[in-house]
Amino acid sequence: MTRDNSIVVEQLVREFRRGPRAVDGIDLYVAPGEIYGFLGPNGAGKSTTVLMLTTLLPPTSGTARVGGYDVVSEGPRVRSVIGAALQEAALDPLLTGRDHLRLQTMLQGIAKAERKPRQQELLERVGLTEAADRKVRGYSGGMKRRLDLALALVHRPSILFLDEPTTGLDPQSRTALWREVARLARDDGVTVFLTTQYLEEADVLADRVGIIDHGHIVAEGTPAALKAEIGRPSVHVIPCRDDDRPRISALLARFGEPLGDGRDLAVRLGEGLGLADVIRAMDQDGVVADDVELRAPTLDDVFLAKTGRTLEGAAAAGDDEAAR
Repeated sequence: MTRDNSIVVEQLVREFRRGPRAVDGIDLYVAPGEIYGFLGPNGAGKSTTVLMLTTLLPPTSGTARVGGYDVVSEGPRVRSVIGAALQEAALDPLLTGRDHLRLQTMLQGIAKAERKPRQQELLERVGLTEAADRKVRGYSGGMKRRLDLALALVHRPSILFLDEPTTGLDPQSRTALWREVARLARDDGVTVFLTTQYLEEADVLADRVGIIDHGHIVAEGTPAALKAEIGRPSVHVIPCRDDDRPRISALLARFGEPLGDGRDLAVRLGEGLGLADVIRAMDQDGVVADDVELRAPTLDDVFLAKTGRTLEGAAAAGDDEAAR
């Protein structure tokens, strides 16, 4: 693509009447062809940011240029180069998937000779060929999200906004959508701005991630770099008996910072310490456990370190991974 498909945001603010600042002076840059994951809990400012970047909500102050165009003064030009699949898919339950694409190709001014080939191409890309002539009211949640993605791609946008596109989807549907998003960036050079609560989704897809909390970006970088900031791995121990928990907890505390209070006992290892040190101490003290595991830092650890809490979607993503 020769046209500019970057996103440049400087001191962007959105303040609602009688409420706090939903977005409070954020700066960010998304490079052409990059998948940028925007992480945050509900109410953090993710969707408000997307609404401003897609010209659906005017900023209170600050600037944003999408595809080289200002979102306030050049709204029609911004809309001409972007595609958007927001949280609620605007689909008519009485129309078929093919009907939706036929209507969208007409509204987007696709040449008449190109409409049917484009419709068929998109149906194949999102895996809806067999369901194309069924009414949308009979579609599953995953099928509706894939159709919504196809509609956002009709006019071949250079920038794609996906606002929590896989929330509520089963693991198979989520993986299929991930595959298509990755292909768009890799093969077509589409810039993707992806908001999500699912840490696994950001880790799998995103070239870089930004973590937003209470309207502020509290961390930004590649998933690997952010996890490297946390640096030290953790050791997790599942006791054989509940009576052993206090003893194991005290032992682990000798090796670093205790973590959580779930079924397993965990410690963030101190500098220069490893799993072997913990195992050796357990053997010396005669401590027996059901399981001992060394875990590398995750984006959930990053989020916890930056915000003091875990992300709501993290548990659900973990459940999906187990199901898969």
